Amino acid sequence: MVGPRRTRTDDGRSPRRRDDGAAAVEFALVLPIFVALLFGVISYGWMLSYRQGISQAAAEGARAMAVSVSPTGSSVPADRARAAINRSLSSYGVTCTSAGTLTHDGTTVGTCGVSTTACATGSTTQCARIAISHDYRAHPLIPSFPGLGITLPSTIGYTTTSEVSS
Repeated sequence: MVGPRRTRTDDGRSPRRRDDGAAAVEFALVLPIFVALLFGVISYGWMLSYRQGISQAAAEGARAMAVSVSPTGSSVPADRARAAINRSLSSYGVTCTSAGTLTHDGTTVGTCGVSTTACATGSTTQCARIAISHDYRAHPLIPSFPGLGITLPSTIGYTTTSEVSS
């Protein structure tokens, strides 16, 4: 049996030989776009997960503060609220300090307010108010791919209020 017949180009080379390297060039052109897209999805997904974590941390802090019965002027409810916030944010390496700052790896990245205020309903009851804010664009939790940082929000924050039980 005779094999397939190869045709030659005008210069004597096979047509396949002329296309060598085209795939490598195409790959080199597409790779940076693909890597940027991949890192963008990872960065944005992590930020969304962290945003949900902040929401959960604020809710847990308000709940912990609202159910902590203590004498007027005691710091116990605020300490319990901070402990609940820190438990919720521990997987991100973020801590709410007693000074009201939010830190990540020892760097201040935002604020963390824990307070008791009069409820907006007009009654005489007190409400636990938790406000967490992170300057995310300046201090992202994971490094961003160069140029993709502007797609991230400048600030991530959440505020919640819960009525304090008597």
